[in-house]
Amino acid sequence: MRREEKSAIIENLTAKLKEYSHFYLTDTAALNAADTSDLRRMCFKNDVKLIVVKNTLLKRALEESEINFEELYPVLKGTTSIMFSNTGNGPAKLIKEFRRSHDKPVLKGAYVQESFYVGDNMLDSLVSVKTKEELVGDVISLLQSPVKNVISALQSGGNTIHGVLETLSKKNN
Repeated sequence: MRREEKSAIIENLTAKLKEYSHFYLTDTAALNAADTSDLRRMCFKNDVKLIVVKNTLLKRALEESEINFEELYPVLKGTTSIMFSNTGNGPAKLIKEFRRSHDKPVLKGAYVQESFYVGDNMLDSLVSVKTKEELVGDVISLLQSPVKNVISALQSGGNTIHGVLETLSKKNN
């Protein structure tokens, strides 16, 4: 590969690192062609971009980016595929689902919500990471809960007062 080609790949990877806020480094080496096609199809359906990269080129792209990715350098060994996503837990859920019927991909490391996750044992933690939309929904439901309780109390209190007044009116007659 010529120097110009390498530079173009590094520039492309650096642009992807800026474009996507989350990425996963995985090992997909043992997958055959059919399984790799299935994985790519699943990635496409879930808005995850899957790219197989050379470790040296990826390391250079990580070094050129604005963020310090040194924690991920030790996992850049063997075959590396990178999964880019704008949802933090999307690739983790995809990997978990795909591994129900396959041994790979194995999670090497991830950069999700400005945090580093190194090792396949972090997959369950990554699956449970909530997206921004899920967190906003949780906050809204927490804020609505007291209001719903007040409205419910007022409605049930109104029924009680109505019942007492009705009983008193019947008693006076």
